[in-house]
Amino acid sequence: MQFRQQALSKLQSPEELDLPVRLARPQGVLALAVTLVVMAVASVWAVTGSLSSTLRVPGVLTHAQGSYVLQSPVTGQVTGVLAKEGQHLAANSPLLKVSTPQGDRYVRTVDAGRVTTLVARIGAVVTTGSDVATVEKTGTKDPLLAMLYVPADRAGTVRVGADVDLTVQSAPSQQYGTLHGRVQAVGRGAQSSQRVEAFLGDKELATQFTKDGPTVAVLVKLVASPSTKSGYAWSSKGGPPYALDSMTPASGAVHLAEQRPIDWLLP
Repeated sequence: MQFRQQALSKLQSPEELDLPVRLARPQGVLALAVTLVVMAVASVWAVTGSLSSTLRVPGVLTHAQGSYVLQSPVTGQVTGVLAKEGQHLAANSPLLKVSTPQGDRYVRTVDAGRVTTLVARIGAVVTTGSDVATVEKTGTKDPLLAMLYVPADRAGTVRVGADVDLTVQSAPSQQYGTLHGRVQAVGRGAQSSQRVEAFLGDKELATQFTKDGPTVAVLVKLVASPSTKSGYAWSSKGGPPYALDSMTPASGAVHLAEQRPIDWLLP
């Protein structure tokens, strides 16, 4: 009780009435000011700012018309290989010469295109229906494109016109940078491994692209540049000093549509 009486007496003393009252310490005022500034900046950013993200998916350089697997219509021994990988052939061109009991027969292309894989060799025995080559359906002047395979549940986030940065297997990004492109079209339905294989003519790539489930094909148009050896624009100054080949594996970083922060800040 003695300490309480002393405290009351001190508060009631007239000599204490003219002392200033300290509402807050300087450190507290500074912290409050910083908090208000941060809140103001965050509010402005939430209204006017935007968020962007990328979706990285696998793909391949192609001419967009697809490929087909050429099969032998006869059984016999290959006595002549009349084309080589990378060569462009017209439709119905002879590709292999096969010796059969009925005489020499020819394995011919179905559609015009470029021979991307040649399985049969001279001396090999082929049977009816066996795979002998893969031919990409394309003309000599068809533009090179990229086909990306996006997981079906993420395809809705990809928009036509979106920028894409492509890392090409034959052109190391550490040395040549990334290849620039823009989304030209987004597929309407999901594709199974069998459908992807039918388009690419390559079972291994189809299995790789669909290992996590059905995918949606996204067609990417490459940005042209007459100042580079490849004919396309790169993040580096000149890109690789050589042309690009179709059916070259690549991965693409698709820039998704920007989203305003207020869309996800508000409930």
